[in-house]
Amino acid sequence: MLETWLRRLTPRRGGAPIVPEKSVAGRTLLLLVTIMAFLSAVTLGGVVLVQKSAIAWSADVGRELTIQIRPVEGEVMESNLRTAVSLAQATPGVSGARALTIEESQALLEPWLGAGLDLSAIAIPRLVVVQLADPVDADIEQLQRNLEAINGASLDTHAAWRQQLNTMAGTVVLSGMLVLGLIGVATVLAIIFATRGAMASNREIVDVLHFIGASNRFIAGEFQGRFLSIGLQGGLLGAILAVLFFALISTAAGSVLPSEANAQVGVLFGRFLLGWDGTIGILAIVPVMAVLTAVTSRTTVRRYLSEAS
Repeated sequence: MLETWLRRLTPRRGGAPIVPEKSVAGRTLLLLVTIMAFLSAVTLGGVVLVQKSAIAWSADVGRELTIQIRPVEGEVMESNLRTAVSLAQATPGVSGARALTIEESQALLEPWLGAGLDLSAIAIPRLVVVQLADPVDADIEQLQRNLEAINGASLDTHAAWRQQLNTMAGTVVLSGMLVLGLIGVATVLAIIFATRGAMASNREIVDVLHFIGASNRFIAGEFQGRFLSIGLQGGLLGAILAVLFFALISTAAGSVLPSEANAQVGVLFGRFLLGWDGTIGILAIVPVMAVLTAVTSRTTVRRYLSEAS
């Protein structure tokens, strides 16, 4: 009997078959790790895309100011617009300034008032868009003081919009990190159950290993090696599927979504282009998933063996 067990435990092709390589439990765990890695990679990629978009938004908004000139009785609007443009262009750090036409101003009101309204009889506020060459070097305070000479003029630095954008981006990033944490917890629990199941199904082999003098460390190492292989395979498959997913979404978004929805999604996620940093982040899921799988399985095996002994 002992000879039969020892023959069964004899290494083949350089590895000890203590843990079956093509068992149902192993294939199920591989599928589960692949799914978890895919979800982790998609979540991480989404966080990267939103963060990139938020940085681009903040940079664009930070390079633009708006001068609003309200209608004031006794003031000539066109004259005030020309004065505001001249003051803005004379301000250090400003690369250009342009007053919006009456048609452009009316178009800005259409989302609230609807299209087709004749606003020619209404004195509406007018805007001057100021472009900054460098937000750091621009003398905003000087422009603010100079605009005090124009009745009804006010300067909007868009600081509130930038704060809202940063808050929204931070919320999305934090939510993504929480989702990644939940996926990690679910993965650990799945690995624990899979490891205990493999230990239970191979209990007789483990008992024989103990009988011939194998240590708990050796047995745990055998399980760790097998589960490390599963983690590497599942993590790699999940990462590849995630990269293909973003490539497919990037290609299909423009043709599947309506133009309005595509524009809104594009504002949030850009063009779904991960870039090198996003791709490297997704590929980093592979070693993380492998290490998580190996360490969890080893810890579970040693605790199981301690309880059994």
